[in-house]
Amino acid sequence: MSARDLQFGDGQWVRGKSLDTFCPLGPWIVTADELPDPHSLKIRCWLNGRLMQDSHTDLLIFKVPELISFLSRHFTLFPGDIILTGTPSGVGAFRNPSVYMKDGDEVVVEIGGVGRLVNTCRT
Repeated sequence: MSARDLQFGDGQWVRGKSLDTFCPLGPWIVTADELPDPHSLKIRCWLNGRLMQDSHTDLLIFKVPELISFLSRHFTLFPGDIILTGTPSGVGAFRNPSVYMKDGDEVVVEIGGVGRLVNTCRT
C-alpha cells in the first residue's frame, strides 16, 4: 500500500509507505525447506478482480542471498525478519490512466508456493 499524496507531496517514500495497516502480511509463512528456490515463484495482484500485476520472482533485480548479505552489513537480521523487495510493474499510479484504490476495494495478492492474501481497502 502507498499513500501517493504523501509520497509525491514531499518526496518522502518511507512516509508514504509506512502508515498503519499499509503492510498486510500472512497468514502464511514458509521455511526454506518448503520453498527451496525463492526465485521461481509466480506473483500476481488483482484489484476488484482485475489483474493488475503479473510477474515472477526470477525478475528480482537483486537475488535473495545478495539482499540478505547487503542488509546484514548495515543492521542485524533476526530469524523471522521480513525483507520487503519492492513491487512488479503494473502499479496503479503509473498506469495510463492511473488507478487508485478506494474504500471497499478488494486487493488479492498471490505468490505461487506461498499462498493468497485477500484484503479490503478501508479509508
